[in-house]
Amino acid sequence: MLKSMTGYGRGEASACGRKFTVELKSVNHRFCEVVIRQPRMMSSLEDRIRRLIQRSIGRGRIDCFIAVEEVEEKTQQVKVDKPLAVAYHKSIKELQSLLAVKGDIELKDLINMPNVFILEEPEEDLEEWWSAVESAVNKALEQLIQMRTNEGEQLKVDLEKRVEKIREYNSGIEQRAPKVVEEHQERLNQRLAEWKGDGMLDETRMAAEVAVFAERSNITEETVRLTSHLNQMKKFLQTNDPVGRKLDFLVQEMNREVNTIGSKANDMEISNAVVELKSELEKIREQIQNIE
Repeated sequence: MLKSMTGYGRGEASACGRKFTVELKSVNHRFCEVVIRQPRMMSSLEDRIRRLIQRSIGRGRIDCFIAVEEVEEKTQQVKVDKPLAVAYHKSIKELQSLLAVKGDIELKDLINMPNVFILEEPEEDLEEWWSAVESAVNKALEQLIQMRTNEGEQLKVDLEKRVEKIREYNSGIEQRAPKVVEEHQERLNQRLAEWKGDGMLDETRMAAEVAVFAERSNITEETVRLTSHLNQMKKFLQTNDPVGRKLDFLVQEMNREVNTIGSKANDMEISNAVVELKSELEKIREQIQNIE
């Protein structure tokens, strides 16, 4: 199924008292480029997130935004710096001895000393986060791919219409081409009648001129190749694989054939058809820039 390269998706999942929100935005790009913006504490998950996205997206620039929100209060841990408390106790006793000050050292004296008690944040286990992050990314991917698919279907309908228009113009050119030679022959016959009256008849020269004109204006190969390209394009539009680059190449080839037809055609009707062909091909070229 044809897919566009532009789209948006959003997904949410929760784990470990946190809610993970993932937003994906995609735009046109020659290759698959994934740019991830996330909290620094999640940096170790970046490669896994990128691979997860690249497995589902063939082409386009994907901007991935990840937000982490705490939905439950974290329980802080209290840690006692035992070596520091011992050092305080020892220093107080030394000071008592130095100053000859008597008195008992009580626990409250040590508790009030700086940094004896330390509040620590609980250690984060990113592996416990991964299942939620993966779920949120997959939900966002599902929406993104659906939007790209919907837009791709619209592009497909438009492209198929334009392919048929080009086919009609090409068919008209094929029908018109033999008549161009015939009309040239008729013009030469009129000249022949004039030459007879003037005594300047040269039938050999006339036959040679007709042959040269027919050879120079022969566009059969170009119209046949153009038809082949149209058939191939229609086939690509039916596939489920990324075909944007293939379609771009086909349009270049079709343009080459049309330009050759235009340069060979010594006929106003064919020239007008060539103008229409170029217009349709340009519209197709613009459209396929957005195809995966």
